[in-house]
Amino acid sequence: MLAVMASAGVVAGTALVASLLAFFIGNGQSPQVFGQLFGHFALAALIVFVLVGVANAVGATRAWFLALITGFTSGCLAALLATTATASGAGNPFSAPLLLFVLGSLVSLNLVFILTVILAEVFLAPRVFDAILAFAPRRAPRRVALVRIPASNLEEGELTHLERSGIDKALADDQWDNYCAALVAEGWETVEVDAAPELADSVFVEDTVVLFGDLAVITSPGAESRRAETEAVERAVRAVRGLTLARIELPGTLDGGDVLKVGSTVYVGASSRTNAEGIRQLRALVTPHGYDVVAVPVTKALHLKSTLTALPDGTIIGDPDLVDVPTLFPSFLPVPEPGGVAVVELSPESLLMSASAPRTAQMLSTLGYRVVTVDIGEFEKLEGGVTCLSVRVR
Repeated sequence: MLAVMASAGVVAGTALVASLLAFFIGNGQSPQVFGQLFGHFALAALIVFVLVGVANAVGATRAWFLALITGFTSGCLAALLATTATASGAGNPFSAPLLLFVLGSLVSLNLVFILTVILAEVFLAPRVFDAILAFAPRRAPRRVALVRIPASNLEEGELTHLERSGIDKALADDQWDNYCAALVAEGWETVEVDAAPELADSVFVEDTVVLFGDLAVITSPGAESRRAETEAVERAVRAVRGLTLARIELPGTLDGGDVLKVGSTVYVGASSRTNAEGIRQLRALVTPHGYDVVAVPVTKALHLKSTLTALPDGTIIGDPDLVDVPTLFPSFLPVPEPGGVAVVELSPESLLMSASAPRTAQMLSTLGYRVVTVDIGEFEKLEGGVTCLSVRVR
């Protein structure tokens, strides 16, 4: 608020002083100018203060062209209103000549005022705004998790390695709510991607975008029925400040569930949903950002992360019966249950995992991790896991 008021104040104050000085100098340095014109320009400056303050509060100082538009419109509108009020206050009835005088004042009486507002908003306001914000106390890093409410036709989701079984939609909705609540309880801010009631698999939002630091890669889902999911996800990602977007383009296909990041190493599953061209494009996108891409065969499950994930310390945990080549990983820890292969890192000390793997949860607890479990049984029937239901943006 202080930054907004100060940036608007410097624009209004500079315009007021510059206008009075211009007329003072232009009229032979006569002190009478101040008494004659102070009221008019003070009113115009007050209007500018309000208009510019509102614009700066919503981000007008973030880009020069926004500041230019703000300065021009605010200066002109303030000049018109102040001139109308001044003329009316002098006893002039509203008429066509008065209207022409008010409009003409934009390039005569008020020209210096308007130009000063524009220049001050473009060059001074952003510097004042940023300088004040630089003294603000640093906030804890924002932790955002993108989620997407289950579709109304959830039971029609794609299946590859499991037999189709009945889905209790009401129970699935409750499980999704509890999953989101668990994230919130652990300090994550959940941001909902626009609902897609007709896209059965849209709840598995992880498959549509992968984050690599400040780089967000919009994927190209391997199932044709899922490709419409990326549009709304891209809008949601664009709303998160500080991210740069890239895309995997057809004929390349890549599902986010096939991408596992462990430090600067990116394991990518060559599965039925992710093809060689998709892996090639991903490698080209992330290598300049310091990541090494390692392709991993996946033939026994839907995605790479259907078979394994990683602990915060970099240890790979997975089901040996589902992992094609365990020797590809420098540190591999088998888990006792298939449902225990997927964990979400909530913090360096805490994990989120499915309630369907209590023995795995106990094993990870003995390794010093605090384990939070959630029941996602209805989504597991659709080959989903805890990683599939959100995209964590750090």
